Amino acid sequence: MEIVPIVVESYAGYKADEYPVSFYWKDKKFEIKEISDRWYQSDPIADWLIVNYFKVHTTSGMQCIIKHDIEIDKWYLVKVF
Repeated sequence: MEIVPIVVESYAGYKADEYPVSFYWKDKKFEIKEISDRWYQSDPIADWLIVNYFKVHTTSGMQCIIKHDIEIDKWYLVKVF
């Protein structure tokens, strides 16, 4: 699967886009039931962008990894299990 741009509704607590709560893929809305893992990637020396990853479980039973590129504020579906 290639990385697919998606629209995400996110929780904004002490900062914007703190974590995803739902997303739209293939004209369908998926509610996130649980975030089972979260990690980030950045390397200021190599000038990498700051990216957050979320492994999520949806209410429909799908598991996937969602990527949020913070610097350009874009969300992507990376992998579906």
